[in-house]
Amino acid sequence: MTTSKKTAPRRAKKARAAGTRTRTVLRQRWTEAWKGLSAAQVQLEKRVKKLLKDKGFNATEIGNAVTEIGNRLEKERKKAAKQIGGRLDVLQKRAIKEGKALGRAVDDAVRGTLATLNIPSRQEVVELTRKVDELSRKLDRVGKPTARTRASA
Repeated sequence: MTTSKKTAPRRAKKARAAGTRTRTVLRQRWTEAWKGLSAAQVQLEKRVKKLLKDKGFNATEIGNAVTEIGNRLEKERKKAAKQIGGRLDVLQKRAIKEGKALGRAVDDAVRGTLATLNIPSRQEVVELTRKVDELSRKLDRVGKPTARTRASA
Protein backbone atom coordinates (compact mmCIF):
# COMPACT_ATOMS: atom_id res chain seq x y z
CA MET A 1 0.00 0.00 0.00
CA THR A 2 1.38 3.34 -0.96
CA THR A 3 0.54 6.52 0.85
CA SER A 4 -0.65 9.48 -1.06
CA LYS A 5 1.14 12.79 -0.92
CA LYS A 6 -1.62 14.26 1.27
CA THR A 7 -1.46 11.64 4.07
CA ALA A 8 2.25 12.01 4.82
CA PRO A 9 2.00 15.74 5.73
CA ARG A 10 -1.11 14.97 7.80
CA ARG A 11 0.78 12.32 9.77
CA ALA A 12 3.67 14.69 10.35
CA LYS A 13 1.27 17.40 11.48
CA LYS A 14 -0.44 14.97 13.88
CA ALA A 15 2.93 13.86 15.25
CA ARG A 16 4.00 17.47 15.85
CA ALA A 17 0.70 18.17 17.59
CA ALA A 18 1.12 15.09 19.79
CA GLY A 19 4.67 16.17 20.62
CA THR A 20 3.48 19.63 21.55
CA ARG A 21 0.76 18.21 23.79
CA THR A 22 3.24 15.87 25.47
CA ARG A 23 5.70 18.70 25.99
CA THR A 24 2.98 20.86 27.53
CA VAL A 25 1.82 18.09 29.87
CA LEU A 26 5.38 17.32 30.93
CA ARG A 27 6.08 21.00 31.57
CA GLN A 28 2.91 21.31 33.70
CA ARG A 29 3.76 18.20 35.72
CA TRP A 30 7.35 19.41 36.24
CA THR A 31 6.08 22.77 37.48
CA GLU A 32 3.65 21.05 39.86
CA ALA A 33 6.40 18.77 41.19
CA TRP A 34 8.71 21.76 41.67
CA LYS A 35 6.04 23.63 43.59
CA GLY A 36 5.39 20.55 45.73
CA LEU A 37 9.08 20.16 46.54
CA SER A 38 9.41 23.84 47.39
CA ALA A 39 6.45 23.64 49.74
CA ALA A 40 7.90 20.50 51.35
CA GLN A 41 11.21 22.27 51.85
CA VAL A 42 9.53 25.21 53.55
CA GLN A 43 7.59 22.85 55.84
CA LEU A 44 10.76 20.92 56.68
CA GLU A 45 12.63 24.12 57.53
CA LYS A 46 9.82 25.21 59.83
CA ARG A 47 9.76 21.85 61.61
CA VAL A 48 13.55 21.72 62.03
CA LYS A 49 13.61 25.27 63.44
CA LYS A 50 10.78 24.42 65.84
CA LEU A 51 12.52 21.22 66.92
CA LEU A 52 15.80 23.05 67.49
CA LYS A 53 14.01 25.76 69.45
CA ASP A 54 12.11 23.22 71.57
CA LYS A 55 15.29 21.28 72.38
CA GLY A 56 17.25 24.44 73.16
CA PHE A 57 19.83 24.25 70.37
CA ASN A 58 21.47 27.30 68.90
CA ALA A 59 21.60 27.54 65.10
CA THR A 60 25.18 28.89 65.07
CA GLU A 61 26.36 26.06 67.32
CA ILE A 62 24.79 23.53 64.99
CA GLY A 63 26.32 25.26 61.96
CA ASN A 64 29.75 25.16 63.59
CA ALA A 65 29.33 21.48 64.50
CA VAL A 66 28.30 20.63 60.93
CA THR A 67 31.32 22.54 59.58
CA GLU A 68 33.64 20.72 61.98
CA ILE A 69 32.21 17.34 60.98
CA GLY A 70 32.61 18.26 57.31
CA ASN A 71 36.25 19.21 57.88
CA ARG A 72 36.94 15.97 59.71
CA LEU A 73 35.27 13.97 56.94
CA GLU A 74 37.36 15.74 54.31
CA LYS A 75 40.55 15.06 56.29
CA GLU A 76 39.68 11.37 56.60
CA ARG A 77 38.78 11.19 52.91
CA LYS A 78 42.19 12.58 51.94
CA LYS A 79 43.93 10.20 54.32
CA ALA A 80 42.05 7.21 52.89
CA ALA A 81 42.79 8.34 49.32
CA LYS A 82 46.51 8.57 50.13
CA GLN A 83 46.49 5.08 51.66
CA ILE A 84 44.66 3.63 48.69
CA GLY A 85 47.10 5.33 46.32
CA GLY A 86 50.05 3.81 48.17
CA ARG A 87 48.50 0.37 48.10
CA LEU A 88 47.77 0.68 44.39
CA ASP A 89 51.40 1.60 43.72
CA VAL A 90 52.56 -1.51 45.55
CA LEU A 91 50.06 -3.66 43.64
CA GLN A 92 51.11 -2.18 40.29
CA LYS A 93 54.79 -2.83 40.98
CA ARG A 94 54.02 -6.36 42.07
CA ALA A 95 51.87 -6.99 38.99
CA ILE A 96 54.70 -5.79 36.72
CA LYS A 97 57.22 -7.99 38.53
CA GLU A 98 54.93 -11.04 38.40
CA GLY A 99 54.16 -10.37 34.74
CA LYS A 100 57.87 -10.38 33.87
CA ALA A 101 58.39 -13.60 35.84
CA LEU A 102 55.43 -15.19 34.05
CA GLY A 103 56.82 -14.09 30.69
CA ARG A 104 60.19 -15.65 31.46
CA ALA A 105 58.49 -18.89 32.54
CA VAL A 106 56.47 -19.01 29.32
CA ASP A 107 59.58 -18.32 27.22
CA ASP A 108 61.47 -21.12 28.98
CA ALA A 109 58.56 -23.50 28.46
CA VAL A 110 58.34 -22.63 24.75
CA ARG A 111 62.11 -23.05 24.29
CA GLY A 112 61.97 -26.42 26.04
CA THR A 113 59.06 -27.57 23.89
CA LEU A 114 60.79 -26.47 20.69
CA ALA A 115 63.98 -28.25 21.74
CA THR A 116 62.02 -31.42 22.56
CA LEU A 117 60.35 -31.34 19.14
CA ASN A 118 63.75 -30.65 17.56
CA ILE A 119 62.61 -27.32 16.08
CA PRO A 120 65.37 -24.71 15.78
CA SER A 121 65.05 -21.43 17.62
CA ARG A 122 65.10 -18.06 15.89
CA GLN A 123 68.70 -17.50 17.00
CA GLU A 124 69.75 -20.87 15.59
CA VAL A 125 68.03 -20.09 12.26
CA VAL A 126 69.83 -16.73 12.05
CA GLU A 127 73.18 -18.39 12.81
CA LEU A 128 72.58 -21.09 10.19
CA THR A 129 71.58 -18.47 7.62
CA ARG A 130 74.78 -16.55 8.29
CA LYS A 131 76.86 -19.72 7.85
CA VAL A 132 75.07 -20.65 4.61
CA ASP A 133 75.70 -17.14 3.24
CA GLU A 134 79.39 -17.39 4.16
CA LEU A 135 79.71 -20.80 2.47
CA SER A 136 77.92 -19.47 -0.62
CA ARG A 137 80.43 -16.64 -0.91
CA LYS A 138 83.34 -19.11 -0.60
CA LEU A 139 81.85 -21.36 -3.29
CA ASP A 140 81.38 -18.37 -5.58
CA ARG A 141 85.05 -17.47 -5.13
CA VAL A 142 86.19 -21.06 -5.82
CA GLY A 143 84.06 -21.44 -8.97
CA LYS A 144 85.13 -18.15 -10.64
CA PRO A 145 88.31 -18.14 -12.64
CA THR A 146 90.92 -15.76 -11.25
CA ALA A 147 92.99 -13.36 -13.32
CA ARG A 148 96.01 -15.77 -13.27
CA THR A 149 93.99 -18.74 -14.51
CA ARG A 150 92.54 -16.64 -17.35
CA ALA A 151 95.99 -15.41 -18.39
CA SER A 152 97.51 -18.92 -18.46
CA ALA A 153 94.64 -20.36 -20.46
